[in-house]
Amino acid sequence: MRDDNEKFSPLAVITGIILLVGTILTILRFTQGLGAVTNLTDTHPWGMWIGFDLMCGVALAAGGYTTSAACYLFGMKKYHSAVRPAILTAFLGYAMVVVSLLYDVGRPDRLILAYPFIVQQGTTSLLFEVGLCVLLYLTVLFLEFTPIPLEWLGFRKARNIAVKLTLMLTILGVVLSTLHQSSLGALFLIAPSKLHPLWYSPYIAVFFFVSSIAAGLSMVIFEGSLAHKAFHNRMGTSYLKEHPPLILGYAKAASLVLFGYFMVKIVGITAGDNWHYLSTPYGVWFLVEILGFVALPCLLFAVGSRNKDVGLIK
Repeated sequence: MRDDNEKFSPLAVITGIILLVGTILTILRFTQGLGAVTNLTDTHPWGMWIGFDLMCGVALAAGGYTTSAACYLFGMKKYHSAVRPAILTAFLGYAMVVVSLLYDVGRPDRLILAYPFIVQQGTTSLLFEVGLCVLLYLTVLFLEFTPIPLEWLGFRKARNIAVKLTLMLTILGVVLSTLHQSSLGALFLIAPSKLHPLWYSPYIAVFFFVSSIAAGLSMVIFEGSLAHKAFHNRMGTSYLKEHPPLILGYAKAASLVLFGYFMVKIVGITAGDNWHYLSTPYGVWFLVEILGFVALPCLLFAVGSRNKDVGLIK
C-alpha cells in the first residue's frame, strides 16, 4: 500500500510550486499582457524565452525525424523499436513549442486562428517559413503517430492505411525538418549586430541543422534511459534485450554528428578569420561551449560506444 507521505515527496512539492507559479503567470499574461510578466524592450523584443522554447525546444524534438529516417529511409531496422517513443517525444515537443508560442507572441488569437497563414501571409519572412514548416511537421508527426491509437482502438483498416503512408510521411518530415531547423539559424543572418563574430557566420544555418541532429539523438538516449529506468518492470524481454545495443548505436551516431559539428564550427571560424577573438572574454565562453558541450560529449559517446559502456553514455 502506498504511504500517504509519498504524495508530498520533494519532487511533488517542487512540481506543485512550478504549476502554481505557472498558473499565476499565465493568468497575468493573458489578462494584463506581456508587459506585466516580462521585461521586454524594443531593443530585446524576444527576451530569453522565445530563444529557449522555440530554438532549443525544436532542436530537442529532432529525435523523431532522425530515428524515422534511419529506420525507414536508410534501412536500419534495428532501430524500429525506438521509432514510436521518438515520434511521440517529437510530437509532444513540437506541440509544447506551439503552445509556448501562445505566451510569446503579442497576438496569440491570430496564431490560434492561423491568421498569418490564411489572411496575411508573410512570405518574405523567415519566421513565416519556420512557422509554416513547424505547423506542417506537427501534422506529419500526428499522422505518423496515428497507427498506435488506431491499433489500440482496433481500427485495423485505418491502421493499415496509416502504416502504408509511413514512408511518404518520413520523407516529408525530413524535408520539413531540414527547412525549419536551418531557417532558425538563418534568422540571425539578417541581424549580424546581435551576435558576436565567434557565433555569427554565413554557415549558421548549417550549424543549426547539424546541431539539431546531435540534440535529437542525445534526447532519444536521455528519454530512452529514463523510460528504461522508470518502466523497467513493465517492458517486454525483447525490448530489454534491444535497449543496450540501441543506446550504443545512438551514441556512436551522436559522436559522429558532434565531431562533424565541431569541424564545421572550426571551418566557420577560419572562414571568418576570427581566431584572434579566442583570447577575449567572449572567446573563453566560446571555448567552454565548444570544448565542454561539444568535444567532451563527443568523446564520452565515442568511448562509451567503443567500449560498450552504456553507463558512461547515460
